[in-house]
Amino acid sequence: MKIGLLSDTHGWLEDRIFHHFADCDEIWHAGDIGDVTLTDKLAAFKPLRAVYGNVDGGVLRRIYPEDLHFEVAGLKVYMTHIGGYPGKYPARVFTQLLNEKPGLFICGHSHILKVMPDRQLQLLHINPGAAGNHGFHKVKTLVRFEINQGKIECLQAIELGPRSGAESL
Repeated sequence: MKIGLLSDTHGWLEDRIFHHFADCDEIWHAGDIGDVTLTDKLAAFKPLRAVYGNVDGGVLRRIYPEDLHFEVAGLKVYMTHIGGYPGKYPARVFTQLLNEKPGLFICGHSHILKVMPDRQLQLLHINPGAAGNHGFHKVKTLVRFEINQGKIECLQAIELGPRSGAESL
């Protein structure tokens, strides 16, 4: 199963995302979507799983959950928008990680791309960074990976280029 992962689009969707996710089986969005037309475009392209983020309004919050727990190709996954990182999880998230015991934890919010093992909870933490133009990040990023028999393979961090206005930072 090939996955295209993005977050923090804030209503901005580049055409290059479709190129990078062309071979993916599913697209996952870790929140701060920004506009329902963005998820409509993604869902028309590939099956979409998404959670809402702190900037997402009522329509997106009615369509997408705050937390998503699912299993794909033998791997338990937990996705939420504001999730922290190993050793610094919010209490609400930490409780769910302990109870659900996922092998993969995905969040967004920080606009910082991170792929980190959590040895204590025996999971992989992925934050794909930010794919949109709003925020303090300098480079827009995505992540692409495969899940085979419960294992994450072929993980790639993809840079889309500078955030509009980031050139002067």
